[in-house]
Amino acid sequence: MSTRGGTLHAPAGTRTEHPHQAAPARLPLVVHVLALGTFLMGTTEFVVAGLLPEIAEDLQVSVARSGLLITVFAVGMIVGAPLMAMLTLRLPTRLTLMLALAVFAVGHVVVALGSNFTLLLAARFLTAIATGAFWAVANVAATRAAGPASSARALGLVGAGAMLANVVGVPLGAFAGQLMGWRGPFWALAALSAAAIVLIARTVGHEAHPRQQSVSVRSELTALRSGRLWLVLAACATTTGGVLAAYSYIAPLLTDRSGVASGLVPLVLVGFGLGALAGSLVGGRLGDRRPHTVTVVAAGGAALLLLAIDLLAGFAVATIVLVTLLGFFGLGANPVLMALAVRYARQAPVLASALTVSAFNLGTAVGSGIAGQALGSGLGSTGPAVVGTVIAALTLIPTIALAAARGTRAGAVDTAVRDAPRDGAAQA
Repeated sequence: MSTRGGTLHAPAGTRTEHPHQAAPARLPLVVHVLALGTFLMGTTEFVVAGLLPEIAEDLQVSVARSGLLITVFAVGMIVGAPLMAMLTLRLPTRLTLMLALAVFAVGHVVVALGSNFTLLLAARFLTAIATGAFWAVANVAATRAAGPASSARALGLVGAGAMLANVVGVPLGAFAGQLMGWRGPFWALAALSAAAIVLIARTVGHEAHPRQQSVSVRSELTALRSGRLWLVLAACATTTGGVLAAYSYIAPLLTDRSGVASGLVPLVLVGFGLGALAGSLVGGRLGDRRPHTVTVVAAGGAALLLLAIDLLAGFAVATIVLVTLLGFFGLGANPVLMALAVRYARQAPVLASALTVSAFNLGTAVGSGIAGQALGSGLGSTGPAVVGTVIAALTLIPTIALAAARGTRAGAVDTAVRDAPRDGAAQA
């Protein structure tokens, strides 16, 4: 989630912070194109969750061990997002996006051809670095293109690309994996990412100069001085870690505890994806006006839903409904958290945006790692949901702290936003 070219304005937390700038009725085309890219990224990140049994059987490893393909991907994004944001700080947006997609495609070809589990882990790590770079660039480029008054809405749409992956990409990947083998979805993702390179080349604006001539690594590191930025990053880690701890191992819970047929698991994933898609869009729209209300309500809702899944896992219909609602509340606040991170970083948006990618995936890595251990414990198939409940509940600490502190420095933040250099003509 890094940025390209010019100065990025700190996104507004509420509409009153930009009284003279009305939100546009429609977002720029480039935001929709970037959302298509995150659709591919979201598909590759989550498709493994629906293919774990097939991968484990083919590679002769346990389901819990095959879950490392999820964990190592998250670790790759933790490292890749900030590292690539800094290494590509002065490269044009379009070039970086295209290079990231090219590496992304190569990584999927290696996975599709590989038969050694260690090689697959390495390929997933490489793919994750490319994904982190693309996502880091795409998110901040989207906020620049949309402007401060619509930053959360733009991030909601870009994030909705990943959420749509749960509705379309992940279920289709699961179905394809059952019909033609688990390698098929990875071939498809390699081909689609190659096609996306062409689309990015044709639609993302060309910059005549490096993307941030006036910004250095040192100036970007000033983002780390913001205490509120660290609270946002903590919320990013815990909310995603809690939800995906349960989601990563939802298939065993559905089949072993709820009694759902394995062939219906992809449909449940569709429900989660629809909930996440709706939550991302709704959260993005509400977040420009009431960011702290959105983050607190989403955190509390996710924790309660995970607790309910723990208690009602033996009832198939109830579990399916709860999983759908978990997608809505569990991931709906993500675009708001990203917008707040860039806002609190002020004039250092590149690193701040990349750090949200790292925080989300740190939570995913830790959450899915602990959940994998819980799956093999006495808790059995409900273990991951128990782990998710505890982690998600922790999100209330930073979100409530941010809400309580929002008035103490509001005047200073508003002044900083109002005095920020204007760059409205810049193209993503």
